[in-house]
Amino acid sequence: MEHILNQIHNLLRKKKKSIAVAESCTGGLLSNFLTQIPGSSKYFILGVVVYSNKAKENILKIPANIIAKRGAVSKNVAELLAKSVRLIAKADFGIGITGIAGPGGGSKEKPVGTVFIAIDKKNKKICKKFNFSGSRLAVRKKAVFKSLELLKRMLKI
Repeated sequence: MEHILNQIHNLLRKKKKSIAVAESCTGGLLSNFLTQIPGSSKYFILGVVVYSNKAKENILKIPANIIAKRGAVSKNVAELLAKSVRLIAKADFGIGITGIAGPGGGSKEKPVGTVFIAIDKKNKKICKKFNFSGSRLAVRKKAVFKSLELLKRMLKI
């Protein structure tokens, strides 16, 4: 993980780009990793943990009807988390992560390990669905690593 963090750190600093993060199932783990490298304050603007639906609605203004219709763990919500946190922070990139880390909370349609990760920048966005396996911590770490991979890919575009 250290290698990819260093690559992202260098890319963000070289390109003079900033980032903001909205996390649900990862509970701040991505923000923790992104701020481990000295100098990350040059690009890391905001990290918010919006664990409950009410926090998603009240802090990031995710419409309650979208959460009710699609579910908090959905492509729509991940994309809105990424866009909203980017706009609030006035950052170049926003990352939104929502999922089911387990061990409970899963369903047939969305089993434990289902995670949606979205990255939003002004003229481009991506959102991917993942099905991770392992313990709660393993799912959270895998979600963070995939977020970093997606961010690195977006930074190279």
